[in-house]
Amino acid sequence: MVAAVLTYTEVDVFGRGPLTGNPVAVVHGADGLDGDTIQAFASWTNLSETTFLLTPTDPAADYRVRIFTPGRELPFAGHPTLGTAHAWLEAGGTPRGEGTVVQECGVGLVTLRRGEGLSFAAPGFLRHGEVDDATVEQALAAVGVSRDRLVAASWIDNGPGWLGLRLASADDVLAITPDATVMGELRLGVLGPHPDGGPADVEVRAFAGGIGVDEDPVTGSLNAGFAVWLIEEGVLPSSYVARQGTAIGRDGRVVVEQVGDDVWVGGATRTVVSGSVAL
Repeated sequence: MVAAVLTYTEVDVFGRGPLTGNPVAVVHGADGLDGDTIQAFASWTNLSETTFLLTPTDPAADYRVRIFTPGRELPFAGHPTLGTAHAWLEAGGTPRGEGTVVQECGVGLVTLRRGEGLSFAAPGFLRHGEVDDATVEQALAAVGVSRDRLVAASWIDNGPGWLGLRLASADDVLAITPDATVMGELRLGVLGPHPDGGPADVEVRAFAGGIGVDEDPVTGSLNAGFAVWLIEEGVLPSSYVARQGTAIGRDGRVVVEQVGDDVWVGGATRTVVSGSVAL
């Protein structure tokens, strides 16, 4: 069998400096690849996500993307959305709209805006709201947090299946030692506020061992879910910065801004690897 040789890009997303964010692998022109090959390559890269650029099926979209973790396909994910748009534009993609890019993916159309950087409009929730007591207890046991340090819990699933835990402080978030056995199939996001004058407004961590990602360095979909939930409730301001990746040696920054009814989630994108891949 003759391998297809395709353009390949790895983009660092949300990094405060070089090599401090979350890498995403982007395979261009992947229409001819079958599902088994796509999943096998995503497992081989062993990155949080690998994406595959395809011809759009919706006439309103600039491109279509399939997003894979090492273990499964996701309908949406945030840092792959930013990294894929960056790679598509850098490769000569021409958007239909002025100042925007429209991505087609599993949740439908996602709009990105272009300015000093890229940001995406947070998609709606597939599941949101109350969490049963047994699931809350499992989540707290999985991250080793006592009930008195939990402020609130909510489903904030915009594609990957996130359950959000709001803790009393950023220190509580950084002190977590996760137990993957207890966590099971839960995909947990944890957020806590920094004091005034801290390195960011909030600290965030993300755990998704059930889909092959023990701790994600910097997570756009989770930050989007937290933003929509907590801005609406008046807990967080309409504009703030989240830090993520600290506990695993990264230094990510996610910039959140509400404009009208839209919550925009953005951060730095930078090409680190470019070339070709034989699939």
